[in-house]
Amino acid sequence: QLHLVESGGGLVQPGGSLRLSCAASGRPLDYYTMGWFRQAPGKEREGVSCISGRGGVTLYADSVKGRFTISVDHGKNTVYLEMNNLKPEDTANYYCAAANSLDALYSGSLIPDEYTFWGQGTQVTVSS
Repeated sequence: QLHLVESGGGLVQPGGSLRLSCAASGRPLDYYTMGWFRQAPGKEREGVSCISGRGGVTLYADSVKGRFTISVDHGKNTVYLEMNNLKPEDTANYYCAAANSLDALYSGSLIPDEYTFWGQGTQVTVSS
């Protein structure tokens, strides 16, 4: 069993930055592909970024490419999402999740249904 806890959300002005953290316990993150997802009110959950457990393949949604960066610190068993040049449309509840299917482990995935373990979420609000 893998337990995930997100932190780092908050209120930030447009153009600002935040770094989200997702601390994992129960198993090493080496066994999983880790993803960040977000869900705004009235919208479906969407994949933001992921990093594969094998090979470190990274994927990003088109809307965040060039602004967001995902990384993993295996020593701390923590995954991060560095978010720069934030826009009001980035406002959402952000979740980290873990997947261990073979496809996800090698290729990564931004499909929520492929993820088994989820954190409770952290709110990001971008507003002036």
